[in-house]
Amino acid sequence: MSIFKDKTLLITGGTGSFGNTVLNHFITSDIGEIRIFSRDEKKQDDMRHDLQVRYPVESGKVKFYIGDVRDLASVDNAMNGVDFIFHAAALKQVPSCEFFPIEAVKTNVLGTENVLTSAINHGVKRVVCLSTDKAAYPINAMGISKAMMEKVIVAKSRTVDKDRTTICCTRYGNVMCSRGSVIPLFRDQIARGKPLTVTDPNMTRFLMNLDEAVELVRFAFNHADPGDLFIQKADACTIGDLAKAVQKLFGDTGTNIIGTRHGEKLFETLMTREERLRAEDMGSYFRVRADNRDLNYDQYFVKGQVRTMADEAYTSHNTTRLDVEGTVKKLLTTDYVREELDGIRHN
Repeated sequence: MSIFKDKTLLITGGTGSFGNTVLNHFITSDIGEIRIFSRDEKKQDDMRHDLQVRYPVESGKVKFYIGDVRDLASVDNAMNGVDFIFHAAALKQVPSCEFFPIEAVKTNVLGTENVLTSAINHGVKRVVCLSTDKAAYPINAMGISKAMMEKVIVAKSRTVDKDRTTICCTRYGNVMCSRGSVIPLFRDQIARGKPLTVTDPNMTRFLMNLDEAVELVRFAFNHADPGDLFIQKADACTIGDLAKAVQKLFGDTGTNIIGTRHGEKLFETLMTREERLRAEDMGSYFRVRADNRDLNYDQYFVKGQVRTMADEAYTSHNTTRLDVEGTVKKLLTTDYVREELDGIRHN
């Protein structure tokens, strides 16, 4: 028997890649109900029909709610009777958030505030919010909005009895083959015989598959204290090697170097130097506890802290770097790549 037995789980942004993977993990379990909350009725309808085909018995566990995290009333409508929440709804595209930063604030910051307010008011037991490496030392609107989201999470966690509602956060790097990510773009370019559009071959990015993203959330769910931030240790590769790995699997159509897009970094940071100083190594994951000091700083004028940061942050430049062969092996852990290769073999 699991902690989810007969419980109700709400997934915001549930029609995205993360939500689909969560369903694959949970739908045949002893969970009572899974609620998919999102604003796209077409994606909900597609998901509903797909589940009815793949899980004709269990699909009845999944309920669909149209709404937007920006609208507290629609969030409240989906919240009655919910035990747990995976909060994945977000604007995630870096360039579009650069051009429409207030939209990122409305969804990523104010939307999170709405979800947490509703969760607390309805007595939800556990909430796990999904953040991104771009929230660490942010330079773009998407990362800044996610960094503010993390601040909202910690602030909210201080205001509620932990025996009533526990709020925590996960932060992870690029999820391979998720909607809007570069690997499906590369695959499509190869299928059309076009060269791959590479921004900067020396740029590095963390690599996680969708199953690892779900496992990180489950780990946080099982181990979190209020305000905790959980980070998975992750491999990385250069964008140049990622392009070569995709071409090794699907065919070499050449590359075009197009330069960095709006708001892009040379490398990503999963854990800042300041966070690393107080991080707890939990094996495959790091836990960064919330700074729960109050605003009375008088005691620190006497005692103080000598060290305020670690020697270095945890970045895609200093983690384990995969070469082309290692990147190929990592790509083959994703359902998307395996299914695309199966499709080629059967044509």
